[in-house]
Amino acid sequence: MLEALLVTIVTIGAVGLVYLAASARVVKQYERGVILRLGRLRGNVRPPGLTMIVPFVDHLTRVNMQIVTMPVPAQEGITRDNVTVRVDAVVYFRVVDPASALIKVEDYRFAVSQMAQTSLRSIIGKSELDDMLSDREKLNQGLELMIDSPAVGWGVQIDRVEIKDVSLPETMKRSMARQAEADRERRARVINADAELQASKKLAEAAKQMEATPSALQLRLLQTIVAVAAEKNSTLVLPFPVELLRFLEKAQQPEPPHKPLEA
Repeated sequence: MLEALLVTIVTIGAVGLVYLAASARVVKQYERGVILRLGRLRGNVRPPGLTMIVPFVDHLTRVNMQIVTMPVPAQEGITRDNVTVRVDAVVYFRVVDPASALIKVEDYRFAVSQMAQTSLRSIIGKSELDDMLSDREKLNQGLELMIDSPAVGWGVQIDRVEIKDVSLPETMKRSMARQAEADRERRARVINADAELQASKKLAEAAKQMEATPSALQLRLLQTIVAVAAEKNSTLVLPFPVELLRFLEKAQQPEPPHKPLEA
């Protein structure tokens, strides 16, 4: 009798241990557990830690609550100003309602990915090339709103959407390079012309000062000669005044013969 009682106790203990092992589940800190009992959603979402379920009746599904970084494959489209571009982006999202993410959509990751690709193509068709190159923050906000609207019903929240790269055709790149070069050349010519105008005004003022004081011109000439003579590889040419050349020319001419004195 005692042996049968001991066997029964051991059997019950073993069954209990097997039951506990089959019903015990561990939910990690970054996860939440969703219980389906006979196919129906059961109770609240299970928090992190050790949780118990009914074996062979309950089914526990763990839903990751971390922020997911999902790259959006490059999408090719035509902008509103008829330029073919290729744009890729990245989406940051997380699950805020585990039950809805599991029940209302078959695969929320795949659904967000497809919605992001569709929204990116739509944004390309609504935008101009200049906006995509210089005003990406506005496009990011519009893209985030387009993805977040249907994702709310899936228990998913879109944290941020970023356009990573905008690829242009080679012909468009060359055209933009020529345009930028022409614009830089135009600005350089305008700056050079403005400098010439300012220099001409200063030279006119200097000419008036030298006209009032002729010796200033000669001093300026001597300063220029000194500056040029400082360079050893330069040929120095000294200008002579025209009056000096005329004087030398007259000095080389023979004097006319003297006429004899008449009685």
